Amino acid sequence: MAAPADMASPVPVTARAQRFVRWLPAAVAVLVVALYVVFKNTAVLPHDDDASLFHWVNDARDWVDENRNTSPFFLFFVNYVRLGVAELFTLFQTALTALGWPGLVGVAAGLGWLAGGWRIAAVSVAAFAGIGVLGLWDASVDTLALTLSAVLLSLVIGIPIGVLAGRSPSVRRIVSPVLDVMQIMPTFSYLSPVVLLFLIGPASATIATMIYAIPPAIRITALAIERVSPTVVEASESLGATRWQTMRKVRLPMALNTITLGVNQTIAAALSMVPLVALIAAPGLGVDLIRALARVNVGAALVPGIGIVLIAIVLDRITRSAAVSRVRSRIVSWSGFAVLVVAGVALTPVLAPEFPEQWEIQIVRPINDVVNWIEGNWYGFTGFLNDTVAYGLLNPLQDVLTTAPWWLITLAVLAFAWRISGLRAGLIAAGCLVAIAALSLWEHSMETLTIVVVAAVITILAGALLGIGAARSRWFAAVLRPVLDAAQTMPSFSYLLPAVALFGNGRFTAIIASFIYAVPVVARLVEDGLRAVPGTVLEAARSAGSTDRQLLWKVQLPMARSSLLLAANQGIVMTLAMVVIGALVGAGALGYDVVAGISQQEDYGKGLVAGVALVLLGIMLDRITQGASGRLNPEKKRIA
Repeated sequence: MAAPADMASPVPVTARAQRFVRWLPAAVAVLVVALYVVFKNTAVLPHDDDASLFHWVNDARDWVDENRNTSPFFLFFVNYVRLGVAELFTLFQTALTALGWPGLVGVAAGLGWLAGGWRIAAVSVAAFAGIGVLGLWDASVDTLALTLSAVLLSLVIGIPIGVLAGRSPSVRRIVSPVLDVMQIMPTFSYLSPVVLLFLIGPASATIATMIYAIPPAIRITALAIERVSPTVVEASESLGATRWQTMRKVRLPMALNTITLGVNQTIAAALSMVPLVALIAAPGLGVDLIRALARVNVGAALVPGIGIVLIAIVLDRITRSAAVSRVRSRIVSWSGFAVLVVAGVALTPVLAPEFPEQWEIQIVRPINDVVNWIEGNWYGFTGFLNDTVAYGLLNPLQDVLTTAPWWLITLAVLAFAWRISGLRAGLIAAGCLVAIAALSLWEHSMETLTIVVVAAVITILAGALLGIGAARSRWFAAVLRPVLDAAQTMPSFSYLLPAVALFGNGRFTAIIASFIYAVPVVARLVEDGLRAVPGTVLEAARSAGSTDRQLLWKVQLPMARSSLLLAANQGIVMTLAMVVIGALVGAGALGYDVVAGISQQEDYGKGLVAGVALVLLGIMLDRITQGASGRLNPEKKRIA
């Protein structure tokens, strides 16, 4: 018999709570929309080029310039650091130039032989020969000297700090937040403060490159030391070894291969800074890239980009091969190294130190002819794509972000970050927005955020599709891999010119360049996450009758959730870095403020403050997405 209505069992409190939690995000979204409609165009914080904070920073810069030769801080520290770094660069530049092109090719071949045998030696010879044939020899020598100087400083400073961080949790807790900020900070943001302290030239360029390149050296060294087997360490200590002896005889030798991979990543990071530091008077291939960008000459920009890629290939192959343990005769290795180096140096006076001009080939005009043909025949499609993204995505989103009250956007970000990544991430994200409002750069920050959000969505979607395709098809992965390698190695400046030729100056050009720059990392992380799903799980799902589509949506994607969210995190952070560079082709907003601060004396304060605002935007986006990926620690994130 049915129970009377008044005797019916009440709905459990837990069920009510679950329904409340389920509907809470929708309720918050509706509330935010309602508040936007009511308070639209109030408390919008319009941009002000004459903000008092900008003038205060300009005054601080003027004080530094006036006291540079009288302040003890500059006389006995900054100036000596600048002179020392400049001497290190000059030493490398002089040594590499004195070798001549045959000697340098011989040294590269010898190092390749020593690291990986005849294959790596052949790659080194072919790459350096290609640099000479393209007519890039002198500029490449300057680039190589700058890279080696920055890498040497990064390793001399970074490896000891990494060892301490790997041995001491307290040191790691202090170092990790600093490294987080250094890696989140867009590269443009380094330039203004570095120039303020060290002026323009090779010294400041080397220091800026070192700041960007040192985090991988510290993180990977710390991880390598931390991973050494505790059993081996205990055995060493039980035999009476001191802590220093254990470190020198056990920990460092066992961590050497991983540390060598850290060297590889440090070199890659240093090379990626080469075009940017040309803005502060650094010699090398970056100068040619900047000039080509100013003339909108795609071929002239692509050629030095290829030169940087060739240098990166040689250094990458040598360091990666050195990190792989292999059984080889030391006599054969060192004998081959000596023969190749001596042969190269001996040929220098015979063949002349300068690379022969008659061996050079010109490919700038053919590249420009192809670009002109594409530009003329694809204009209808590229114009349609540009207008669709601008009027369908960029303009509506920017209108919302720039007409909404700043406090409403802050509260919306707090609620979203809290829901996605937890209260701590929400408070950090909201605090970053409050700080941006205090910096008098709210409007430009919202314009930058618009470009970043649209570019990140496009990048993440495309990268996810490519990663899924690569994970499900071996042949597609084999075809895609060299394309991603080229996109990841090519200097970011080289992406801008083809995008300008196809789409003209503007925000969409920056989005296309960001897409090319960031999509390889997203695709690789997605592919890696899907391939990491255990085979036994897949077999069990297949045996239960799952189709390939069900296998993907019901098994692989849910189990690869952390990798997918990490891919989103990295895609957003890398997109932010590239969107700033897009300021050089008309993207505007904070990126333009930073570039103007570097190039125009009166805008220095605004540029420096804009760099701080970019850092705050990066921290906000990183904390939200990193928290969503399971609050991965920086070491795990870096390895991924």
